Amino acid sequence: MNLRWLMPVMLGLAVTGFSQEKAPDNWFHLDMAKDGFPGMSNDKTYEELLKGKKSRTIIVAVLDSGVDPEHEDLKDIMWVNEDEIAGNGIDDDKNGYIDDIHGWNFLGGKDGRNVVNENYEVTRLYSKYLARFKEVSDPSKLSKKDKADYDNFLKYGKVIEEKKADAEQNVAYYGGTMKALERLQQALKKPMEEITAQDLEKFKSSDPNLPRLAKAIADILKGGESFHGLYDQFKEAYDYYHDKVEYAYNLEFDARAIIGDNPEDVNDRFYGNNDVRGPDAEHGTHVAGAIGAIRGNKLGMDGVADNIRIMSVRTVPNGDERDKDVANAIRYAVDNGALVINMSFGKGASPQKAAIDEAVRYAMKHDVVLVAGAGNDNTEIDPANNFPNDYFLKKGWFKPRYANNWIEVGAVNWTTNEELAADFSNYSKTHVDVFAPGVEIYSTVPDSKYKRLQGTSMASPMVAGQAALLRSYFPELTAKQVKSIIMSASEPNHQKVKKPGSEDLVPFSDLSVSGGFVNTYKAVRLAAQTKGKRKTMAGFDHSEVKVDVQNKIKKQVIKP
Repeated sequence: MNLRWLMPVMLGLAVTGFSQEKAPDNWFHLDMAKDGFPGMSNDKTYEELLKGKKSRTIIVAVLDSGVDPEHEDLKDIMWVNEDEIAGNGIDDDKNGYIDDIHGWNFLGGKDGRNVVNENYEVTRLYSKYLARFKEVSDPSKLSKKDKADYDNFLKYGKVIEEKKADAEQNVAYYGGTMKALERLQQALKKPMEEITAQDLEKFKSSDPNLPRLAKAIADILKGGESFHGLYDQFKEAYDYYHDKVEYAYNLEFDARAIIGDNPEDVNDRFYGNNDVRGPDAEHGTHVAGAIGAIRGNKLGMDGVADNIRIMSVRTVPNGDERDKDVANAIRYAVDNGALVINMSFGKGASPQKAAIDEAVRYAMKHDVVLVAGAGNDNTEIDPANNFPNDYFLKKGWFKPRYANNWIEVGAVNWTTNEELAADFSNYSKTHVDVFAPGVEIYSTVPDSKYKRLQGTSMASPMVAGQAALLRSYFPELTAKQVKSIIMSASEPNHQKVKKPGSEDLVPFSDLSVSGGFVNTYKAVRLAAQTKGKRKTMAGFDHSEVKVDVQNKIKKQVIKP
C-alpha cells in the first residue's frame, strides 16, 4: 500500500500535535440535523427504520494489509469457509487454496513467511527500463516505441532520484528530532509517559539546545498531547521515510522472492498462504471494524453494518500493491461468496491494468459491489493518474466502458464549516462518486485495541458497510442499484469549502459526482421504495460460482 493513502495526516500531527478539540468516537454514526455532525445517520437508521426487520448475512471482503481474526470486536463475524477443514494441509473444497479458513494471503510464501515492504510501482517500472536502456548512448537511433519508453525511463529515474533525496533529508530530520527527545528524556530522568509540561517548563541544562527544545515541547503538551505520544508520532514519520529509502525507491530491493512466483504472470492464481493477518494488520483491521465491528456488544465501537462476515484477503504491502495480486484477490473474493469488496489502497501507475479490468468485469458479472478509496494526494483524479479505477482500458463496441458496480469515495471531516472536505482527500466532479466520513475515525486495530486513523482508506469502508447493509436488508437489489441508491441518497451540500490542498473556496458539490456525503437513513428509505432487479437469490451463497471454479481447477495442475 502506498502510504500516501494515510500518512499525510500523520505527518501533520507529528509537527503540530493533536488539536485540543476532537470529534466524538462515534461521530460517523451521528445525524447532521439531530447531532450536528456530518455523519451517516447510522444509529438513527437502526433505531427508526430497521428495528425488528429481518436481514441476510453478507460477506464483505477486505482487500488490505491483513485483518486480525482474533480481535474481540471482529472474531465472531470473521468469514469461515465451512467447506475447508482447518489445519489439515489439504484443499478440502478444491478451490485451489489450502486451509483458507478466513480468506487468503497473496503476499505470503509457502514456508509461512510474508512480504512486509515493497517497491513503489515507479521503481519497478524504472528497473525494467534500466535493463533495456542502460547501454543506450544515442537515443535518436531508437524506434518510435522505444523512444517513448526511453522518455519514461528518464522521467522515472528523475522522480526516484528526487523523491529518494527528499526522503533521506526527512530521515535525517525526524531521526535527529527523536534523538533530541531521547536526550531530553534522559536529562529529565523520567519515563516518557510521566513527563509533563510543568517538568519541561522547569527544566534547566548546560546544553543550550535542550532548554529551547523543552520549551517548544511544553507548548505542544499544553494542547493536550503527551511527550510519549509526540515521540511516537516522530518515530512513525521517521519509519515512513526510512521505508521510502530502504524499500520503496530502492532498486536493489526485491521482496517477491519470498512468494516465489513470477509477478509478471497474471494468469498464475494459486500462490500465497492462509495467514490472513500478516505481520502488520493495523490498516486492514481498522477498515474491517469500520465496516462491521459488532454493534451493541459494548466493546470498543460499532461498525456500519450489523449482519456481515469479514473475509480477509491480504493484498497490500507497505509500498505499492501489485496488479496481479489485486486481480487475483478480487476473483478470490467473488468466487468465495463476497457481495461487497472494499479496496482502501491505490497508486499512480498500473502496468497490468488489463488483468484488473478482467477481474472487475468478473465481479460485475457476478453482481458484486466494489468500493475504493479515492486517495490522499489532495488532487483532482482521473483514470490516467489514479489506480485501480472503474474505467476499462480496452476499447471496443461493448458497454459500459466503465464498471457500474464501482463506488469511488472521498473523505469528509467531522466539522461542518469550510473544512468539511478533508484537506488530504482526492476529488473529482466526474471520477469521485461520493464522500464519506474519513477523519479521526475510531476503529479496531490488532490485539483487541482501538485507534483513531484517517484517510480515504477510512471513508471507503464506511460506504462498503452501507452497501453491505443495503444488500443485507434488501437482498433483491443489484450491485448497480446499490450504487445508484447510495449516490442518490447522499446528503447534498452546496456550501463553499476549501478545495483539498488549497485555500480556494469551492462548492462542496463540485468535488464529486453526487455532490454530497453518504446518508444511510435516506439510503434505506430509498431502497425500501426501489423494486429490486436481482434475477436469482442463489448468488447469496455463490454455490454456483464455487462449483464452476472447482470444475476449472480440475483442468489445471495446482502446485501444493
